[in-house]
Amino acid sequence: MRRVNAESRRVTPPPGSASGSAAVAAVRRLAVPGGILLAVAAAFAYVGAVDPNEPGHYPACPLLRYTGLYCPGCGGLRSAHAVAHGDLGTALGANALAVLGYLAFAVLWTVWVIRTARGRPTRIDPGPPLLWSLGALSLVFTVVRNLPFGGWLHP
Repeated sequence: MRRVNAESRRVTPPPGSASGSAAVAAVRRLAVPGGILLAVAAAFAYVGAVDPNEPGHYPACPLLRYTGLYCPGCGGLRSAHAVAHGDLGTALGANALAVLGYLAFAVLWTVWVIRTARGRPTRIDPGPPLLWSLGALSLVFTVVRNLPFGGWLHP
């Protein structure tokens, strides 16, 4: 006879408690996405309350400080501040790539929550073509915003 670990044995719930245990299981499954949302909301609330447009609140970008070049993240905090205040035009002007990142996060998080709530696995496996495309987009954005005709992309 084979040995069976106590953790691997199935335990049948008592009659009438299936719906209660299903609700508890759903809450447990949604704990991680809920925690991620809480952390992101807290970060946006902080950036919304502490204005990055005023000097001295946040450290300066080292690349901008020492070379004068804008990195792909320059203006990201100002963009988050504008999003927190509902000003999408200012957010796009500060860092359009960051706004696309916020939107991508919102879509992926929503898909994650829906699939998790339904008890389905969520696997995001971006292939090499997508990763290379995102890297190329970031590189082109960085180069264009540092050229004379790309001044409209400056934060």
